Amino acid sequence: MRKQRLGAIAAAAAAATLALTSCGSSGGGGGGEGDTVRIGIKYDQPGLGFKEGDSYTGFDVDVAKFVAKELGYDENKIEWVSAPSANRETLLETNQVDMIFATYTINDKRKERVGFAGPYFVAGQDLLVRADDSSITGKDSLDGKKLCSVTGSTSAENVRKDVPGVELVEQSGYAECLGLLEGGNIDAITTDDIILAGLAATDANKGKFKVVGNPFSEEPYGVGLNKESDKCEAINTAIQKMIDDGAWKEALDKNTEGTGYEPNAKLNPPTNFEACS
Repeated sequence: MRKQRLGAIAAAAAAATLALTSCGSSGGGGGGEGDTVRIGIKYDQPGLGFKEGDSYTGFDVDVAKFVAKELGYDENKIEWVSAPSANRETLLETNQVDMIFATYTINDKRKERVGFAGPYFVAGQDLLVRADDSSITGKDSLDGKKLCSVTGSTSAENVRKDVPGVELVEQSGYAECLGLLEGGNIDAITTDDIILAGLAATDANKGKFKVVGNPFSEEPYGVGLNKESDKCEAINTAIQKMIDDGAWKEALDKNTEGTGYEPNAKLNPPTNFEACS
């Protein structure tokens, strides 16, 4: 079955690669000279999508670079665009970006508005607390607690649905949540485990916070696309190539080194991609 799927993907990849006319800041495109591809990422997630000066780093960034290269775009042809959680659907629907690699969980609600390729990683929702806090051990101990998440994220939606006794505080980014947690204004931050590990491991945060380590969801990270995009199959082919040749694991290890983070080995690397329409 896997060989058949890969065969179908490969067969469609050539056609998709030739048809990349929707890419590029001017609407032109197949990776030729002068063409660019606009890729949305997070700017505030160390280890995943992080902007420092003119430098962009993280696992999402590395996957995006690999995929772009497979689609015919060298790194210097990538135009990086900030893609906060609350803005991702709009960025795709209005063609302000060509693709989004921004810890973008695939779910049915989002698929009503946008398309997805991938997933290229499967995370799990967890909690970040102050290093000396032993009162929060998982989702079941959140009743009556103040919890911060980012507006528009699936993490906020999950908590609102599953933990009615929690007081949810929504912020525009995780830096704001970290400030509230350090100051004692909230009790925990919730988002995906790999995001929390990256936040806790930065030089500024080392020793201040800890990941609870009791994940309570599966979050498949997809490549967000406009519903009219014809790049889904080619992107899936590129992700599979990245996994098969070892570049995927290399990128993941590089960006989580020193955090103690261990991805769910039953779910990673992903083996089942979204069906492309």
